[in-house]
Amino acid sequence: MLKTTRRAVLGAISAATLAFAAGPTAAAPKDAAQTDRWQIPVHTKKLANGLTVVISPDASSPTVGISVVYKVGMRLEPKNRTGFAHLFEHLMFQGTPKAPKGVFDQVITSGGGNNNGSTRPDFTNYIETAPSSALETMLWLEADRMTTLDFNPTTLKNQQDVVKEEIRVNVQNQPYGGFMWLDISALAFDKWENAHDGYGSFVDLENANLDDVRAFHRDFYGPNNAVLSIAGDVTPAQGFALAEKYFGKIAARPTPKPTDFSEGLNTKERRLTQPDKLAQVPAIAAAWKLPDRASKDQAPFAVLGQLLAGGDASRLYQGLVKGRELALNVNSLYGLTSIWEYDGPSLFTVFALYKPTTNADALLAGIDEEVARVVKDGVDDATLKNLKTALLADWYNSLEMFLLRADRLAKLQALWGDANVVNKVPGWIEGVTSADVQRVAATYLTQANRSVIDRKPAGMLAAPAAAASAASAPAPTKPASQP
Repeated sequence: MLKTTRRAVLGAISAATLAFAAGPTAAAPKDAAQTDRWQIPVHTKKLANGLTVVISPDASSPTVGISVVYKVGMRLEPKNRTGFAHLFEHLMFQGTPKAPKGVFDQVITSGGGNNNGSTRPDFTNYIETAPSSALETMLWLEADRMTTLDFNPTTLKNQQDVVKEEIRVNVQNQPYGGFMWLDISALAFDKWENAHDGYGSFVDLENANLDDVRAFHRDFYGPNNAVLSIAGDVTPAQGFALAEKYFGKIAARPTPKPTDFSEGLNTKERRLTQPDKLAQVPAIAAAWKLPDRASKDQAPFAVLGQLLAGGDASRLYQGLVKGRELALNVNSLYGLTSIWEYDGPSLFTVFALYKPTTNADALLAGIDEEVARVVKDGVDDATLKNLKTALLADWYNSLEMFLLRADRLAKLQALWGDANVVNKVPGWIEGVTSADVQRVAATYLTQANRSVIDRKPAGMLAAPAAAASAASAPAPTKPASQP
């Protein structure tokens, strides 16, 4: 997960300066004041080979952030190769014929920089930050591994083992084991692309071979399937020239046509109970399918999500943890990304630990009550303003660091086809009304569209099972009387 330091930016946020459009497809009012609003500079160019380059100049620090986003993730990995997109992300750090294993990390970190990567359903991103004097070197390294990798069996075996160990540490040997994003997706979605385990099964990971690796790089890691974003101490002219210098000669490659992985809302609640040998208290994950990206309901749902589960002041925390004292905590997830960074079916998931003295039905009833309040009464003006301010503060905070700014711009360009969405989101948030929040609550947060996993400590399930078995056993035969 990418993190950034929160700073006070609320002074730059006001209804007057951010009163834009009511939704993603609406135009901004002509009289909307924009003078004091932070407008992120966005300059975009597509090279002849299809690589889209986004430059966001900012000379406030002699540093740069770089993000290369490839439009492939867990959703597009081959069947019978679950976890392959994530495995391939690891292989991208294992060297090339020109820059052997270790060179990439050594060059960047020795100059005071750092780098990372992550895999999500709709994209894989690679990020670096360093002094601007290292920009050319970082671009050379990124272009080099876009061109080819050092495909060898030793590296493949090593990274297969690394990914399997990640699964052991993060899933198998952790209480709750990621059930709030792994298992809940398998329950909520119907199509394999959306439902399968993106971390991967050990069998699929072990069966991956060098031919799979070569084919994946060939099919999905060409320049025409990527976005390069640079934010920080660089001018658009410099950035575009360097992109052309290092990436311009990489040939475009045909990209497989994706399957249709669209899904509608569910029409009947889905429930599942799971045992957990490591958990001390039970938990639930309740998930609802989200609006499509760029729909008129996306911004209102962002406000609704903040209202229901956006911290200790949220309706669910106050209602379930503080009020009814049913839950021990309440957290929420938008799949593995954010409300703005998905391009296929995704979920809004509420995850809560609850007291063993209650049950999942009581917790779900409490959630339903809070949703019903929103549907019936909407949101008062003061609360709505606070919700928007919190969302706007989070949005701007996520753009302060050059690394995170470059990464967000690359993702928006890859998923929306428009990096300038970065400057549209604040207006969409400001345009949300109480009626909008009521509408999306009534449309999406329904029982029919809900999938629920009740994750219980194994002992809690074993005890009732043992009691039921004992109750159903035949009564012992009374011995005959002795003469």
